[in-house]
Amino acid sequence: MSAEAARTHLRNKGFEDRIITREDSTATVEAAAAAIGVTPGEIAKTLSFILSSGPVLIVAEGTARVDNKKFKAVFAEKARMIPFEEVEELTGHAPGGVCPFGAKEGVKIYLDESLRKYDTIYPAAGDAHSAVRLSVEELEKAVDVTAWVDVAREPGQQ
Repeated sequence: MSAEAARTHLRNKGFEDRIITREDSTATVEAAAAAIGVTPGEIAKTLSFILSSGPVLIVAEGTARVDNKKFKAVFAEKARMIPFEEVEELTGHAPGGVCPFGAKEGVKIYLDESLRKYDTIYPAAGDAHSAVRLSVEELEKAVDVTAWVDVAREPGQQ
C-alpha cells in the first residue's frame, strides 16, 4: 500500500515517470546508492520522528546525521525517532520505504538544507526497491512541504 500511495502522489504531482525500480534493495542509503549508481550523499533519506504534536518526516542528504541541538532549536523538543514497529502506522510507510510522497494525512514534512548541495537527489518511492530521480526544486514541488529546516550535521562534525 505504501508504494501505491507514493506512486499515486507522484502521479498527481506529475513526477510518476521519475520513479526508478530495482531488483536490488534500496532500503538503506548504502544499498540505494549501489543499486542506482550514485554517491550515498545523493540519496535523500527520510527520517521519521515523533513530537508531542505528532509524527514528522525530515528529508536530508544521505550521509547527514541529525544534530540534536539544532533539532531542539527548531522543534523545541528532543529528537525522538519513531520506534521501528510504529513507523508504518504513524507515517503510512514501512521502514525501508519511508518517503515524503503519499504519507499519512497529518504528517508534517520538512526538507533539510543539506539537500541543497546536490543537483539531483533520490528519495525512496514507498518501498525497499524504488527511488525517485528529482532535482531539489522538483522535490519541493513534489512534496507537501511544511518548511525547510537546518537540523543536519555533516559526517565528522561534532
